[in-house]
Amino acid sequence: MGHEDGEDGVSTTTIDKAFEALYASDDHSLDTAASLLAADRGADAELARRGEEFVRTLWTRGWQPADLIRTARRELADEHVRVLSALIEAETAGYERLPHRWQAQLDELADSTVRPTDRFSYATTVLELYRILVRLPRLDAVGPVPGEALPPAAAGEPRMLTRIRALLAKAEATGFPEEAEALTAKAQELMARHSLDEATLAAGAPSPETPGAIRIGVEPPYEQAKAILLDAVATANHCRAVWNEAYGFSTVVGFEADLDPVELLYTSLLVQGTAAMTRAEAEQRAGGRKRTKSFRQSFLLAYANRLGTRLSATSRRVAAETPTLLPALASRDLAVTNRTDELFPETRSTRVRAAWDEEGWTHGATAADKAGLHPNRRHLP
Repeated sequence: MGHEDGEDGVSTTTIDKAFEALYASDDHSLDTAASLLAADRGADAELARRGEEFVRTLWTRGWQPADLIRTARRELADEHVRVLSALIEAETAGYERLPHRWQAQLDELADSTVRPTDRFSYATTVLELYRILVRLPRLDAVGPVPGEALPPAAAGEPRMLTRIRALLAKAEATGFPEEAEALTAKAQELMARHSLDEATLAAGAPSPETPGAIRIGVEPPYEQAKAILLDAVATANHCRAVWNEAYGFSTVVGFEADLDPVELLYTSLLVQGTAAMTRAEAEQRAGGRKRTKSFRQSFLLAYANRLGTRLSATSRRVAAETPTLLPALASRDLAVTNRTDELFPETRSTRVRAAWDEEGWTHGATAADKAGLHPNRRHLP
């Protein structure tokens, strides 16, 4: 690795000299640093090692692979995302076991093949990425870090979750609204019954289970409407959702058995809602009416609002079938609320920021009704 002697007589490595630019805000410093790195091929391995070190530090500061990739996509370009994906792959390759949700995140990493480019451009890309990484704040941990002691590995995906996943996949794929309605309704009922079963088991367990948390991406456009939809799904399934607008995710707090189903249902309803919005826009255009951003915002807000009502109604109906379990459910709801307050003591409500479009709202509410959560009834009474 190349080096040069500083004025104080102390040997300063190329990397250390270049990394001074990470903490500066001007482009000139970055260009100078990139020139240093481009001129010293011997610094390449150390440059990559330092990047893996930055990534590892972020694991200990609460970040997970999907969080980093999401941030890079929001702030930087595709070439930065590829470099970051390569760093994440390299850093996580050395662990015998990873936290159980991490593998799915790694499977969804962007292409980590770094395209050939000149050394200066590549060094600039790396430094721009590292400048972001070293400035990321600490997040509340939502699971163990690689290298820490992990709970025993699960034998596989729970059978109920597999059934829910299959039902929602069929609901997304069908071209018939009535079939999608019935499939989605069945999935929500399975989720509600699964939560009841878990509450029963927990009530008889020798030691109490504590709530956990996961992060779910809330991507543009119309992030606020999507965050409201996720909150509705979470609340109806005994979880709580807290939106971090700046970094594009919501943290969902709940018991382990409820977290994955919430993510599945949210993702499916978002797919169905987006498809319904596209159809509604096509119908409006066919009628000679131009659809706007306010139409789409109003559509998704109405969709989220109406679905929240219907999801909660389904959960209450299922719970009422076994009234003896209501105290256990109430106890778990309280535990989730307390855990959310511990993680996020300074949360605040936010007002909906969207232009109003009456037709968009009407179409969104209708789409929510068609998403349906009662197998034998299509509309709310």
